[in-house]
Amino acid sequence: MKAEYVNSFYGATQDVFRLMLDLPVEKGDLKVIEGMVCSKETNILLGITGDLKGSILFGFKNHTALEMVKIMSGMELNEIDNFVSSALGEVANIIGGNAVTNLTSYDYICDITPPQVIVGEYKSMSAANKKSLLIPLKTDIGEFDVNIFLVEK
Repeated sequence: MKAEYVNSFYGATQDVFRLMLDLPVEKGDLKVIEGMVCSKETNILLGITGDLKGSILFGFKNHTALEMVKIMSGMELNEIDNFVSSALGEVANIIGGNAVTNLTSYDYICDITPPQVIVGEYKSMSAANKKSLLIPLKTDIGEFDVNIFLVEK
């Protein structure tokens, strides 16, 4: 996994969390894992197409996801419903859009597919038995993961 892939998505995540949620994001130790696993309760999957192809999986504990949407909407929310799912999908969409824009500085032209929200833990997803990179991230409202699986076309 090339550093520019990781830096593009990590940088976009930092920017969006700072601008939309007024939250700093701290990176933990990167881990290489087999495939992609939804290790948190609420997950958002983005597909990447173009010069790079693959998937980005954002994983949040329900508490963290609800706090994010509370900050954005000003509403107290108690469950992951359609409104919360839509808001989380939009955050992932913005991060993905910013990341693929960042990738153009490395001469990669990519696009993202619409986000899919997956609620539930430990559902394995196929990554063609390839390894992906797990980036654990920490904010003041909780921890979350960004799982990156990208290959050059």
